[in-house]
Amino acid sequence: MSEQSKPEQDLSQLLLHRREKLKALQEKKINPYPCFFKRTYTSKEICDSFEKLETETTPVSVCGRIISLRSHGKSAFFHILDGDGKIQVYLKSDEVGEEKYKLFELFDIGDFIGVTGKVFKTRTGEKTVRSEDFQLLSKSLHPLPEKWHGLQDKELRYRQRYLDLITNPEVKETFILRTRILSCIRKFLDSQGFLEVETPVLQPVYGGAFARPFITHHNALDIDLYLRIADELYLKRLIIGGLEKVYEVCKDFRNEGMDKNHNPEFTMLELYQAYADYSDIMELCEKLFNFIALELFNTNKIRFQDEEIDLSPLWRRISFWESIEKYTGVDLSRAEEKKIREFAQDLGLKSDPTIRIGKIIESIFEAKVQPNLIQPTFILDYPVEMSPFAKKHREKEGLTERFEGFIAGAELMNAFSELNDPLDQRERFEQQAKFKQMGDEEAQVLDEDFLKAMEYGMPPTGGLGIGIDRLVMLFTNSTSIRDVIFFPQMKPES
Repeated sequence: MSEQSKPEQDLSQLLLHRREKLKALQEKKINPYPCFFKRTYTSKEICDSFEKLETETTPVSVCGRIISLRSHGKSAFFHILDGDGKIQVYLKSDEVGEEKYKLFELFDIGDFIGVTGKVFKTRTGEKTVRSEDFQLLSKSLHPLPEKWHGLQDKELRYRQRYLDLITNPEVKETFILRTRILSCIRKFLDSQGFLEVETPVLQPVYGGAFARPFITHHNALDIDLYLRIADELYLKRLIIGGLEKVYEVCKDFRNEGMDKNHNPEFTMLELYQAYADYSDIMELCEKLFNFIALELFNTNKIRFQDEEIDLSPLWRRISFWESIEKYTGVDLSRAEEKKIREFAQDLGLKSDPTIRIGKIIESIFEAKVQPNLIQPTFILDYPVEMSPFAKKHREKEGLTERFEGFIAGAELMNAFSELNDPLDQRERFEQQAKFKQMGDEEAQVLDEDFLKAMEYGMPPTGGLGIGIDRLVMLFTNSTSIRDVIFFPQMKPES
């Protein structure tokens, strides 16, 4: 039960005092929650146009949340916060009238207020609105945390993001930047001739990634459906249907653990381009990241933690097996499965027989290679065992035309020359089915409808997936995915 809904005898004195003020306002026939307020300027617009406004006779109207308040007998100074920033307001009894001023005594920090008046500078030089009139726009029944010193408890910040946004301005800036990043992505892809599309979130067969799904039930059809783990197989259906460049910015859902890089609900960009291969997609990635940096910061060099990251093309390229040899000193490219499992075990990694070999190879890479990939790096040519949807390499036996992109030790993207041989695809699906029978809950599921679509013919295609949340982490210098998702998944409070 929230504080607002508790019986009055259970409320603290502080909360009761606010309700008493609310009651007093209502007794004075003041609507504490009016429908609208006609704003003429935001705080930033007033500051930006101050010299001009200072000479005008027409008053400004500004509105926002009261975040600080200092009373001095018959006058008061307070700051209000709006979407653009904050501005100071000066209120004086003999200018608004004694009765109106007494009304203001029923206002609190946290209340929303509309103010009309002329602008001036105080003796300290602060740009201020001198109130001629004011109106309560929303009465706050709960005080802001810690008297505006900021919400510090990380757990509480994620649970009550609205308070986090109010009390920590840098958090708001992070999420504004996130929105701008998404706009940049769309602007770039649209300029390259890609078509933004939408595909189903509820799917009868999940696929396109190694992951456990969330399951739900459709009552009318009386069937189980799955929240998508990827939109890959539906986007490929559109390529088969003749849409040659498609992308989707979408929510995916994977029933997996949570850490600084994983949330069960996350945002992905997936795109597919007909008649392209993974080399074309690498070039597209370089251009995209460079474009975002230039649009946001007017430079292709950004800071992440203690590192300067240079996003300008061309990025470093190194093959998968070469990267493992470089950072472990051991060549596993032709090693038998037994040797790879033993090597993983020597590194302290899980390697029991129920874990597919591709997963073990991946764990070796993540432990020994990935932390070293600080500057933008493409890791190329992954083993077939790790890449059930990638086309087999045109020159290298046992490998696929696949790359992953890493920056600051994090994997940000995954891309293929997409497999378009329906018979080869069926064989790989069937191999995945064997892994699932052996207990691998993340193995791929055979999708007959997708195979049927492929049998009608799919052109050579390059595909790409980018984790938007991780990309935003990079550009906002954030070290946890929960810092760039408005409402991250949290363990329920007891």
